[in-house]
Amino acid sequence: MATAWMVRAGEGSYLVHDFLEHKCVAIGWLSSQDLSKVKDRNELKELLQAAYVGDTAARTRTQLSQVATFLFDMEIGDNVVTYDSETRLYHTGEIVGAYKYQPALVEGYPHVHPVKWSGGTSRDSLSAPTRNTLGAIQTIFAIPDAWNEIATLLKGGKPPLTEEEEEELEEDDELDEIRRDAASRSREFIKDAVQKLSWEDAQRLVAGILRAMGYKSRVSPPGSDRGKDVIASPDGLGLEQPRIRVEVKHRAGQTMGAPDVRSFIGALRQNDRGLYVSTGGFTREAHYEAERATNPVTLVDMDMLSEMLVENYEQLDTESRALVPLVKVYWPAG
Repeated sequence: MATAWMVRAGEGSYLVHDFLEHKCVAIGWLSSQDLSKVKDRNELKELLQAAYVGDTAARTRTQLSQVATFLFDMEIGDNVVTYDSETRLYHTGEIVGAYKYQPALVEGYPHVHPVKWSGGTSRDSLSAPTRNTLGAIQTIFAIPDAWNEIATLLKGGKPPLTEEEEEELEEDDELDEIRRDAASRSREFIKDAVQKLSWEDAQRLVAGILRAMGYKSRVSPPGSDRGKDVIASPDGLGLEQPRIRVEVKHRAGQTMGAPDVRSFIGALRQNDRGLYVSTGGFTREAHYEAERATNPVTLVDMDMLSEMLVENYEQLDTESRALVPLVKVYWPAG
């Protein structure tokens, strides 16, 4: 019996167009190795441990679960779903080929299953339980119940609701809608407040967030920064690893492209980690540059910056909190 799988198209679904154009789903772990000859999970675990030295046992288990599922569990004839967050559409298809190593197909994601894409379902048409299931954080996971609802919708039907579900929806819908609206507005208000900061204050905010995360950071003095606006490390001097060099571009409506990210990467020294913050976002090509960089580089857009601010707000120092003052709001848990 065919299994149905959710396969995410990268962070923010930025690879979804590659998946559709090249008729495939793809993953990027162990990107330099052809895994077609790997016999079992034990051999795969050894490859992961050798490639990602220093990772925790829990992280290795997660990586092993995801890659092993892609190699050994996903089969020809299985159904597959991927999500486009921009259009709020779940694209659906069928796996039509065994695993292949194709490094030239989707840059940075060489492990591929060929897929015949055939349809799509709007997220807005799905029930709350199915939306919750499909919102899980893993890259790859089985979705048997969610697929039943999607398949029903693809055939023009409506997903059945039990009497208990109908009663719960009637009781919870109004409150849940208010909560979602409040949460959405809150996130946008926070981003508005960050956007109003001057470039210098945006640098200070990023430095403050890094301090809240356990690093010691300092903002570079005015003038030519040679690719760094903030320096962060465990000791504050850059002598202990990891040493993080941060570039902050705080320009409304200006998206950073591949040349910007390439220039930033070129200024990194050996063993540096790079954090490139752009409140105007990044192009898809910029993400490609970061993915294939020799030094680990993370791109932080406005959404991610605001999430980092909220997640670490309780640990921020007084000066950093004053840049974007926030208050905690309590909501019923039921």
